[in-house]
Amino acid sequence: MPHIDNQVIVNASVGDVYAIAKRVEDFPNYISDVESITVLERSADGTRTVTDWVGVVKDFKIKIHWVEEDIWDDDNMACAFRQIKGDYQQYNGSWNFSQTAEGGTTFASHIEYDIEIPLIGPLLKALVAKLMKSNAQRILDAIKAEAERKQLTVS
Repeated sequence: MPHIDNQVIVNASVGDVYAIAKRVEDFPNYISDVESITVLERSADGTRTVTDWVGVVKDFKIKIHWVEEDIWDDDNMACAFRQIKGDYQQYNGSWNFSQTAEGGTTFASHIEYDIEIPLIGPLLKALVAKLMKSNAQRILDAIKAEAERKQLTVS
Protein backbone atom coordinates (compact mmCIF):
# COMPACT_ATOMS: atom_id res chain seq x y z
CA MET A 1 0.00 0.00 0.00
CA PRO A 2 1.35 3.46 -0.85
CA HIS A 3 2.51 5.64 2.01
CA ILE A 4 3.61 9.23 2.37
CA ASP A 5 5.99 10.73 4.91
CA ASN A 6 6.30 14.51 5.17
CA GLN A 7 7.54 16.94 7.77
CA VAL A 8 8.00 20.63 8.34
CA ILE A 9 9.78 22.75 10.95
CA VAL A 10 7.49 25.35 12.51
CA ASN A 11 8.75 28.47 14.30
CA ALA A 12 6.19 28.13 17.09
CA SER A 13 5.89 26.07 20.26
CA VAL A 14 4.80 22.44 20.15
CA GLY A 15 1.73 23.27 22.23
CA ASP A 16 0.65 26.03 19.87
CA VAL A 17 1.11 23.95 16.70
CA TYR A 18 -0.66 20.97 18.26
CA ALA A 19 -3.60 23.14 19.37
CA ILE A 20 -3.99 24.57 15.86
CA ALA A 21 -3.84 21.07 14.31
CA LYS A 22 -6.54 19.83 16.70
CA ARG A 23 -8.95 22.47 15.39
CA VAL A 24 -9.48 20.63 12.10
CA GLU A 25 -12.79 22.39 11.54
CA ASP A 26 -10.78 25.58 10.94
CA PHE A 27 -8.72 24.05 8.08
CA PRO A 28 -11.04 25.22 5.27
CA ASN A 29 -10.30 28.82 6.36
CA TYR A 30 -6.63 28.51 5.37
CA ILE A 31 -6.08 25.25 3.43
CA SER A 32 -7.22 25.61 -0.18
CA ASP A 33 -7.44 21.85 -0.86
CA VAL A 34 -10.01 21.43 1.92
CA GLU A 35 -13.50 22.52 0.91
CA SER A 36 -15.22 21.64 4.19
CA ILE A 37 -14.85 19.79 7.47
CA THR A 38 -17.79 19.13 9.76
CA VAL A 39 -17.29 17.80 13.27
CA LEU A 40 -19.76 14.95 13.72
CA GLU A 41 -18.55 13.88 17.17
CA ARG A 42 -16.09 15.20 19.73
CA SER A 43 -15.43 13.47 23.05
CA ALA A 44 -15.83 15.58 26.17
CA ASP A 45 -12.07 15.43 26.81
CA GLY A 46 -11.25 16.28 23.17
CA THR A 47 -9.20 13.14 22.58
CA ARG A 48 -11.50 11.69 19.91
CA THR A 49 -13.15 13.44 17.00
CA VAL A 50 -15.12 12.16 14.04
CA THR A 51 -15.13 14.57 11.13
CA ASP A 52 -16.67 14.69 7.68
CA TRP A 53 -14.18 15.95 5.06
CA VAL A 54 -14.57 17.20 1.51
CA GLY A 55 -11.25 17.69 -0.26
CA VAL A 56 -10.61 19.10 -3.72
CA VAL A 57 -8.23 17.51 -6.22
CA LYS A 58 -7.83 20.46 -8.55
CA ASP A 59 -5.67 18.59 -11.09
CA PHE A 60 -8.49 16.09 -11.73
CA LYS A 61 -11.34 18.55 -11.07
CA ILE A 62 -12.90 16.18 -8.56
CA LYS A 63 -13.87 16.19 -4.89
CA ILE A 64 -12.97 13.44 -2.43
CA HIS A 65 -15.22 12.78 0.54
CA TRP A 66 -14.50 10.76 3.67
CA VAL A 67 -15.40 10.48 7.34
CA GLU A 68 -12.37 10.29 9.60
CA GLU A 69 -11.79 9.31 13.21
CA ASP A 70 -8.94 11.13 14.98
CA ILE A 71 -7.47 9.96 18.27
CA TRP A 72 -5.51 12.79 19.88
CA ASP A 73 -2.80 11.90 22.40
CA ASP A 74 -2.18 15.11 24.34
CA ASP A 75 0.57 13.57 26.51
CA ASN A 76 2.66 12.55 23.49
CA MET A 77 1.55 15.36 21.17
CA ALA A 78 0.34 12.97 18.47
CA CYS A 79 -2.74 12.09 16.47
CA ALA A 80 -3.68 8.75 14.90
CA PHE A 81 -6.36 8.94 12.22
CA ARG A 82 -8.29 6.58 9.99
CA GLN A 83 -11.07 6.74 7.47
CA ILE A 84 -14.33 5.27 8.76
CA LYS A 85 -16.04 5.53 5.39
CA GLY A 86 -15.54 7.38 2.15
CA ASP A 87 -13.88 7.49 -1.22
CA TYR A 88 -10.57 5.95 -0.19
CA GLN A 89 -10.30 2.19 -0.18
CA GLN A 90 -8.03 2.77 2.82
CA TYR A 91 -6.76 5.92 4.51
CA ASN A 92 -4.96 6.13 7.86
CA GLY A 93 -1.91 7.63 9.43
CA SER A 94 -0.47 9.78 12.15
CA TRP A 95 0.73 13.26 12.96
CA ASN A 96 3.53 13.75 15.48
CA PHE A 97 4.69 17.00 17.02
CA SER A 98 8.07 17.34 18.78
CA GLN A 99 10.12 20.22 20.04
CA THR A 100 13.26 21.24 18.16
CA ALA A 101 16.47 22.24 19.94
CA GLU A 102 15.69 25.85 19.01
CA GLY A 103 12.26 25.75 20.67
CA GLY A 104 10.25 25.32 17.48
CA THR A 105 8.28 22.27 16.39
CA THR A 106 8.92 19.37 14.06
CA PHE A 107 5.54 18.44 12.61
CA ALA A 108 5.70 15.01 10.94
CA SER A 109 2.97 13.25 8.97
CA HIS A 110 2.71 9.59 7.96
CA ILE A 111 -0.15 8.52 5.70
CA GLU A 112 -1.05 5.14 4.22
CA TYR A 113 -3.69 5.19 1.53
CA ASP A 114 -5.33 3.30 -1.27
CA ILE A 115 -7.62 5.13 -3.67
CA GLU A 116 -9.11 4.26 -7.01
CA ILE A 117 -10.21 7.26 -9.03
CA PRO A 118 -12.69 6.41 -11.80
CA LEU A 119 -11.28 6.79 -15.29
CA ILE A 120 -7.73 6.92 -13.94
CA GLY A 121 -5.77 3.87 -15.03
CA PRO A 122 -2.77 2.17 -13.46
CA LEU A 123 -0.37 4.25 -15.53
CA LEU A 124 -1.46 7.34 -13.61
CA LYS A 125 -0.99 5.84 -10.13
CA ALA A 126 2.42 7.55 -9.93
CA LEU A 127 0.73 10.88 -10.61
CA VAL A 128 -1.84 10.17 -7.88
CA ALA A 129 1.00 9.36 -5.46
CA LYS A 130 2.73 12.63 -6.35
CA LEU A 131 -0.51 14.57 -5.84
CA MET A 132 -1.16 12.86 -2.49
CA LYS A 133 2.36 13.75 -1.26
CA SER A 134 2.00 17.32 -2.50
CA ASN A 135 -1.41 17.67 -0.84
CA ALA A 136 -0.10 16.29 2.47
CA GLN A 137 2.80 18.76 2.37
CA ARG A 138 0.44 21.66 1.62
CA ILE A 139 -1.57 20.79 4.73
CA LEU A 140 1.57 20.77 6.89
CA ASP A 141 2.77 24.03 5.30
CA ALA A 142 -0.63 25.68 5.85
CA ILE A 143 -0.68 24.67 9.53
CA LYS A 144 2.92 25.95 9.82
CA ALA A 145 1.92 29.30 8.28
CA GLU A 146 -1.14 29.57 10.55
CA ALA A 147 0.93 28.80 13.68
CA GLU A 148 3.66 31.26 12.71
CA ARG A 149 1.07 33.93 11.84
CA LYS A 150 -0.57 33.49 15.24
CA GLN A 151 2.87 33.57 16.89
CA LEU A 152 3.53 36.96 15.29
CA THR A 153 0.17 38.43 16.35
CA VAL A 154 0.76 37.38 19.97
CA SER A 155 4.31 38.81 20.10
